[in-house]
Amino acid sequence: MCTAITYTSGEHYFGRNLDLDHSYQETVTITPRRYPLPFRRVPALRAHHAMIGMAFVTDGYPLYYDATNERGLSMAGLNFPASASYRPEQAGCDNVAPYEFIPWLLGRCADLAQARALLARINLVDIPFSAQLPLAPLHWLIADQSGAIVVEAMPEGLRIHDDPAGVLTNEPPFDYQMFHLCNHMQLTREAPRNRFAPELDLKPYCLGMGAMGLPGDLSSPSRFVRAAFTRLNSVSGPSEEERVNQFFHILGSVAQTRGCARAAGGRYEITVYSSCCNMDRGVYYYTTYENSQISAVDLHREDLEGDALICYPLIREQRIHFQN
Repeated sequence: MCTAITYTSGEHYFGRNLDLDHSYQETVTITPRRYPLPFRRVPALRAHHAMIGMAFVTDGYPLYYDATNERGLSMAGLNFPASASYRPEQAGCDNVAPYEFIPWLLGRCADLAQARALLARINLVDIPFSAQLPLAPLHWLIADQSGAIVVEAMPEGLRIHDDPAGVLTNEPPFDYQMFHLCNHMQLTREAPRNRFAPELDLKPYCLGMGAMGLPGDLSSPSRFVRAAFTRLNSVSGPSEEERVNQFFHILGSVAQTRGCARAAGGRYEITVYSSCCNMDRGVYYYTTYENSQISAVDLHREDLEGDALICYPLIREQRIHFQN
């Protein structure tokens, strides 16, 4: 299970929780403009926008979980196991394997308008990376500084939804998740008024009672509602540090704690990492389950005209600051 969000507070931010029961030893990975990106059925990109994000790099290929390019266009893939459907190759289309989707789109597009134009021709094809790495069933949140869309490869074809909530979780499909928000439109950050019985002297006895009924379980529909409510009511301070901190608090409201969601083999799902990328500055911030201190990698401190991947292993050991 995973949650991805966008956030605007002075500047623009994009990030996600990756919730799994294991890690692939992912790294913060920068793909510079001259690093060749081969694709199975479409022409390779020899020159493209630089990008930064979290990836599992294997055989020299960055398998991005989420990434932001140098223009701010951002993208994250989230598990979509019951609904995702990839197709055979189709003539007249851009036949792109799902694991290629993020570098293919971010490498070529500067904004959502260009992304929408490319999506009109795409066919997400059923071609795995290798026998050892079969395709993951995914849907994607794509955003720039102007807004966000969701892309879902369904049995009936590719669906593209505007995402005014700026949130994506997992199943069920996005249109249901948005409709489900109607069941919670009575929630408010304000103190509730007595609509139960005006003749009774009923008064709030603590702060936060306007949000009573906000889902607190770990399912993806509940996380969608909780993340949307938290994001849309969030108020951040003016500095970069305050805005980034607020972003991680939003993700923290839907994080997974070891032991609360049992997976196969006696393992437990956890929030392996949380990320926050400043879309305007190209700074990628992250925390891990083991290390709650925020670490950062700046895209623009690297040689973006290079032709080799740049990878930063995650700092996983907890950092504790002693004051005495």
